[in-house]
Amino acid sequence: MVVRRLADDLAFGADNSLFVGGGLEYASSRPYQPGDSVRALNWRLTARTGRPFVKEYEALKRTCVYLVVDTSASMAVASTALSKHDVAVWVAAAVGLLAQRRLSPVAILGAGERTTPLYPSLLSNDLWHALDPLRAHAFAEGTHLSRRLSDLGDRAARRSVFLIISDLHDPGALGAVRHAAQKHECAVLHTIDPAEGGRLGAGFFRGREAETGATFLAHSRAAWDRSASLQDELARSCVDYLPLRTGESFIAPLRRFLSTRGRASRGSR
Repeated sequence: MVVRRLADDLAFGADNSLFVGGGLEYASSRPYQPGDSVRALNWRLTARTGRPFVKEYEALKRTCVYLVVDTSASMAVASTALSKHDVAVWVAAAVGLLAQRRLSPVAILGAGERTTPLYPSLLSNDLWHALDPLRAHAFAEGTHLSRRLSDLGDRAARRSVFLIISDLHDPGALGAVRHAAQKHECAVLHTIDPAEGGRLGAGFFRGREAETGATFLAHSRAAWDRSASLQDELARSCVDYLPLRTGESFIAPLRRFLSTRGRASRGSR
């Protein structure tokens, strides 16, 4: 019930959202004929040739949405009531339900050590069953985000939408996202804990990296938040990016993100 309410909140005022892709693939252009819609005009070809041309598209296709959910150990460590893992699972469930309502088949892919059946489906029961193994925290789970993205990019034969929900602690994550964006529409929801912004106020401490077990000495005022630089790097690859901070409400920012996603990348083409 809570997930359905969250999906309703995300959909409110965003009925024209483009986050699931266009669903039509361009085939060719032909000369304009009386009765053709002006909306179908190929303006670039018309301007170049001086004769009106209209675009023709292949039959309507359902755009598959793949939700890549990071369940590694670093996602479970939290300084707030909701961990990054909690936010990732909630968001994946709500966005998946929203995509299914718009007739886009959805598949869930775990980016930790847990595996999930990778079958895009329009049934909400399949969505719940795919998410159920990912709900529990795991404080000793490694990350395989870059590997899973690479495999997914090869398995998805048709252009699809990849929505990655992760804290991006995998060193190869950025490169894997940029590579996947060459063939698919990619968007990153970057989960961030307030402690990663240097707000603990606890002086020096000895820490241990949750996934590798490596120990280190750091100061609680040290900022681990790389959201600004990550956004710039991903923008150069036409990958949309949104930071999700666990200590703040994410519904309004996520709603705006889903309704405006893709405008920058379409404008650069």
